[in-house]
Amino acid sequence: MNESPIVAAHDLVRVFGEGDAAVRAVDGVTIDFPEGAFTAIMGPSGSGKSTLMHMLAGLDRPTSGTVTIDGTDLSTLDDADLTELRRDRVGFVFQFFNLLPVLTADENILLPLSLAGRDPDNKLHDRLVEAVGLEDRLTHRPSELSGGQQQRVAVARALMSQPSVVFADEPTGNLDSKASEGILDLLRRAVDEFGQTVVMVTHEAYAAAIADRVLVLVDGRVVNDETPESTEHVHDLMNQAAA
Repeated sequence: MNESPIVAAHDLVRVFGEGDAAVRAVDGVTIDFPEGAFTAIMGPSGSGKSTLMHMLAGLDRPTSGTVTIDGTDLSTLDDADLTELRRDRVGFVFQFFNLLPVLTADENILLPLSLAGRDPDNKLHDRLVEAVGLEDRLTHRPSELSGGQQQRVAVARALMSQPSVVFADEPTGNLDSKASEGILDLLRRAVDEFGQTVVMVTHEAYAAAIADRVLVLVDGRVVNDETPESTEHVHDLMNQAAA
């Protein structure tokens, strides 16, 4: 694993509202995410974990502070350049899949490359399809797939463009336990076998336990940054944060 940060945040602040109604959802976070690592972000409801992820991924601009992805300072980009960076260098896996219903599974997997006008790497495509177990489902549309299968399509789509980083926002939040286990295994394999960098927001201790690192946020600040030893250890970190 290369220790150079692929994503870095410096003194990141996000304020919603003004005056007495202002809320500091993220409050001065400085953190690096090394290349080829799997990081889980946890915290109680309202802790700022999703807001932090949205800023790290370039989906929301901070009130102050900076985010860099693969050496590019996002604050220097206009909206068009930021959209291009997200398309080319960031992969996304969302709780509700975000697949296009009119496209087949394979067309959804290839969509980021199609939008960028890039030819797919056929070897990578075949390897990903095999990894996610969708060889016989490629011509099916999302409505013809189970929730777990739809999320597998979303994971393959996120990896297909070989992004600098994949952000996964509650990727198991809409799945049963068996499907959740399969998605977590895919994300772990993405790091171990494909050398991908993954940053995942989750509220599930068992999900965070498979990561290389767990960040716990409380009131917009990082209060724990540790290597998880077990699901029980993650529970302990969350209990400490809630105390």
